[in-house]
Amino acid sequence: MWPQGRDTTGHILELMELENIVANTVYLKAREGGPEGSKGRSKKWKKLLTFPHISECIDLVSSLRADNYDYIVGEQPIGNKLFRQFCQSNKKHYTHYNDFLDDVDNYETVLEENRTHEAQKIFTEYLSKPLDLSETHKDNSDISFANGKTEDLEKTVHISGDTVPGTDQAAITETSVTVKSDFLTKTTSAPGTASKYIDILPSKMIERVRKEINSKSRELFSECQLEVKSFLSEDPFKDFRMSMYFHRYLQWKCLERQPVTYKTFRMYRVLGKGGFGEVCACQTRSTGKMYACKKLEKKRIKKRRGETMVITEKQILQKVNSRFVVNLAYAFEMKDALCLVLTIMEGGDLKFHIYNMGGEPGFPEERCRFYACEIILGLGHLHKEGIVYRDCKPENILLDSKGHVRISDLGLAVEIPEGDAVRGRVGTVGYMAPEIIDNEKYTFSPDWFSLGCLIYEMIEGRAPFRQRKEKVKREEVDRRVKEVAEDYNDERFTPASRSLCEGLLQKSPSNRLGCSRGRHGVMEVKIHPWFNSVNWRRMEAGRAKPSFEPDPHAVYAKDVLDIEQFSTVKGVSLDQNDENFYTKFSSGAVSIPWQEEIIEKEVFNELNIFGPNNTPSPDLRLDLPPEPEPSSGCLPFFRKRRRGLYSSGSEGTPQSNSQNSNSMPER
Repeated sequence: MWPQGRDTTGHILELMELENIVANTVYLKAREGGPEGSKGRSKKWKKLLTFPHISECIDLVSSLRADNYDYIVGEQPIGNKLFRQFCQSNKKHYTHYNDFLDDVDNYETVLEENRTHEAQKIFTEYLSKPLDLSETHKDNSDISFANGKTEDLEKTVHISGDTVPGTDQAAITETSVTVKSDFLTKTTSAPGTASKYIDILPSKMIERVRKEINSKSRELFSECQLEVKSFLSEDPFKDFRMSMYFHRYLQWKCLERQPVTYKTFRMYRVLGKGGFGEVCACQTRSTGKMYACKKLEKKRIKKRRGETMVITEKQILQKVNSRFVVNLAYAFEMKDALCLVLTIMEGGDLKFHIYNMGGEPGFPEERCRFYACEIILGLGHLHKEGIVYRDCKPENILLDSKGHVRISDLGLAVEIPEGDAVRGRVGTVGYMAPEIIDNEKYTFSPDWFSLGCLIYEMIEGRAPFRQRKEKVKREEVDRRVKEVAEDYNDERFTPASRSLCEGLLQKSPSNRLGCSRGRHGVMEVKIHPWFNSVNWRRMEAGRAKPSFEPDPHAVYAKDVLDIEQFSTVKGVSLDQNDENFYTKFSSGAVSIPWQEEIIEKEVFNELNIFGPNNTPSPDLRLDLPPEPEPSSGCLPFFRKRRRGLYSSGSEGTPQSNSQNSNSMPER
C-alpha cells in the first residue's frame, strides 16, 4: 500500500526512473573496469584460463586451418607475439626483421608530408650496409656502441658511390645517407652487433628502393617486405615450430576452444532490440572485456521461419574480420535463446546523433566525410568477400567509444558467388535501390545507392525521399525513389558533395557510382573528388582522428523501460531438428577476436610465463606428464570437509595433496 495522500502514478514513475539509474550505473561501472584492481575479471579468472598440459594439446596441430607462417604468424595475433618472443629470447640474428616489418607498416600509413623522412629512416636503419666499425673506430666506438652510448659521434652510411659529410639531421641524396650514430644503434640485432642491416635482400632490390627514396610511394618497400616474410617463413618458422613457443601457441588454441556458455559472461542492461530478441551489454568473466550480446529467441526464430537468416548472419559475421564491421567474438546457446556476442559500440547509432544531439539535424561536412569513409571501407570489405549488405541506414551505423563507426546488423546480408546475381525485395523503405523495389537481379549496386541516401541524410539532416516523421505510404516512397530526383540545398551541399550524392543515387545501376567494377566498386567511390583530402591507407589503419568523441560517462541508448519488450511466443514447440540447428549455431569463440581480447586485456602478458632461463615451464614438458586429479569424495560436501581437515595443520595431512596443489598453480 502507498502512503495515504501520495500519488500512486508518481511512485511508479519514481521507481521506473530509479530502475533506469541503477541499470546505467552498474553498466557504466562495468565499462570502467569494475571494482578497483579487478579489471572487470572474475576472482577465479586464472582458474578459468589454466593452461592444459601440452600432452593434451599436441594433437591440435592437425586441426589448425593451416600450419604455416602466413597463418600462424601473419594472421593469428597470439601466434605473431609468440614468434617474436621466440626470436628475441633466442637472440636470433633475424630478430630485427620483425621490427622492419612493423616500420614498413607504419610508413604506409604515415602522413604524406612525413613519408620521405620515414623512408630515409627505414633505408638507413635496415637497407644501408654499415662500414666495418672495427676498422673505423678501433679504440672507442665499439665500446660506445656496446654500452649503448652514442656521445656526439656521427657515421656516414654508404648507399652507393661517394659519401656526404655528416650533418645533424638525417639527410639522403642519390649517393648517400648521413645520420647520427644513435639512429643506427637504437636496437641491436645480436650481441656485439650495432647494425640492423638486413643482409638477405638482393642488391638490385635495394638499389630500386634507393632510386625511389623520395617518391613518397606507399609501395616503396613492398618488394623488400615480401622478401623478408619469405625468409622468415622458411628456416626461422621451422625453428619456431620445434620450440616451446609453438607448444605454448597450441595451449592458447586449446583455451580458445573451451566450451562457451552463459556462465562465460556477466549480463548488463538492455541496449536495444533486434529482429528476434533483445540486445544487451555483457562482459567476459575471464578478461573483463565488454561486448554486446544479441539474443535470438528460439521460439521466435521458429515461428518466423528465420533459421536461414540467423545462420547466414552468423556465418557472414564469422567470415568478416574488419575494423569497420562489428565483429563476432562468440556464438553460444542458452535455454531459450541463441546468442551472438559482438563488438560493443558504446557511442550509439548515427540516427541518434543526426537528430538528437541538439541544434539543427545533420553534421558538418568534415564529420560527414569521416563517417562516409569508414562506412565505404566497411562496404568494401564486405563486397571483397562477395557479401552484399542491403540494409545501410543510420540506425545500423554504430559509434564506438572513440568515435569510429562500424556497420552492424547483417541479418539481411547475403553472399553472392562469383559471377552470380541475386533477387530479393529486402531492406528499409526509403533506402532500398530501384532495382530492389522492382525485384530485379543485382549484385552490389544496392549498397552504393543506400550509401548515397545515408550521406545525403548526414549532410541535409533528412532522408532524400521522405521528410522526417512524414506520414506517407510505402508505395509513395518507392515511387519517389524510382522517379523523383532529390533536392539539394546549396547552403549545405558543396559542389563535390552534391556530385558524390548524385553519382550514388543514380536510378540505373549502370550509371551509378561504384557499380562498374563488381566486388571492387569501392575503388571508384574512393577516387571521387569529395575524398581528395583523405589518406585512405591511414583511414584503413584506424589512425585518422574522429571529429567527435562520445562522452565516456554517457549511455547512448534509450531508457531501459522505454525499450519495448517482446511478447511471449505461444503455440510453438521445439524438436530434435531444432536441437541439431542449435548445435550447428553454437560454435564458441571466434579465433582472431578471442586472441585480440586476450592481448588487449593484458591477460597474455600475465599468463604467458615460461621457466627460468628460457626453459619450459612444467606444463610444457612432455617428459613430465600432468599429475592425476586428487581422489576425493563423491559429493562437494565431503570434498570441502576433507580440505578443511587437511588445512588444519594436523600431522595426518597427506603429502601428495599438498604437492599437487603446488604443482598446478591457479591461473
